[in-house]
Amino acid sequence: MTEVISLMDIDDDDDNNNNNNNNNKGKNVVVPGESKATPWVEKYRPQSLADVAAHRDIVDTIDRLTSENRLPHLLLYGPPGTGKTSTILAVARKLYGAQFHNMILELNASDDRGIDVVRQQIQDFASTQSFSFGAKASVKLILLDEADAMTKDAQFALRRVIEKYTRNTRFALICNHVNKIIPALQSRCTRFRFAPLDSFHVTERLKHVIEAEKLDVPETGLAALVRLSNGDMRKALNILQSTHMASQQITEEAVYLCTGNPLPKDIEQISYWLLNESFTESFKRISEMKTRKGLALVDIVREVTMFVFKIKMPSDIRVQLINDMADIEYRLSLACNDRLQLGSLIASFTRARSALVAAAN
Repeated sequence: MTEVISLMDIDDDDDNNNNNNNNNKGKNVVVPGESKATPWVEKYRPQSLADVAAHRDIVDTIDRLTSENRLPHLLLYGPPGTGKTSTILAVARKLYGAQFHNMILELNASDDRGIDVVRQQIQDFASTQSFSFGAKASVKLILLDEADAMTKDAQFALRRVIEKYTRNTRFALICNHVNKIIPALQSRCTRFRFAPLDSFHVTERLKHVIEAEKLDVPETGLAALVRLSNGDMRKALNILQSTHMASQQITEEAVYLCTGNPLPKDIEQISYWLLNESFTESFKRISEMKTRKGLALVDIVREVTMFVFKIKMPSDIRVQLINDMADIEYRLSLACNDRLQLGSLIASFTRARSALVAAAN
């Protein structure tokens, strides 16, 4: 078994003071004079593992492994905005303290994803000796964000680098789609899945930011932020900051207008037309609303799909309708004609309406 190198423990106040200027180079440190220009995603990024509110089971496990000097290679995967990068950066701060920037190599694999990066930049960093402080030494950390964008050749080369430099280097791979990581890399890492955040954790974090920034956000506005985020904390904070720039009061309507999403009342109106009006009338009214409010048809289809779950109807009719809308959304993603797809949407509801009438009789 590979010998475990003791992790560095730097908590000395003098060291922290002497390296204050170096600390300010970190992307998570907010310079007071630049706080207004700082994206809130970075300004309120958790600085320690204790600050990571969600996924406590994963965070506590990684924290325990770090404390016991048994940190393995990590593979963190899941949807965007669920705390993967924040967690591993908090681990790095716990390990290295003031020497954070000397002991970590952070690469975005979507930009640096070729085999040359593995053979040169990563291997050069991994092959150098770790910094030692008296009797204490530490493994270094290489963070590969968006690792699922790496080429297959680069992943195979990385497999060998991980094996060769395990003694003095740990690798943390972060990705959205774990199936794009080759099995040989997956088997060398401890895997943790970060699921979308639940509404409670998104709401609590948003309330913290709202209080810190002294924002005027009614309950309906907060609910809209949580709903549109879909468990993505990064998206929630970006919407909050964007809406604040456009409106003094962050109401539900302001949130939807800022993001370009259809308002719930607009979706209810569109659904009413689809279920009750003729093909020609529905096409005319939806097209007029779509143009007047600048709505994207793909957003309308997505929101109407969610609305269908609230309508009482036989399950077979509901399933067919949802499948039809999924097909429409897929065709829209391929840049198919909006007018044709709107006609297809109305036709699907016309068939569903006929099926409902037949079932009632």
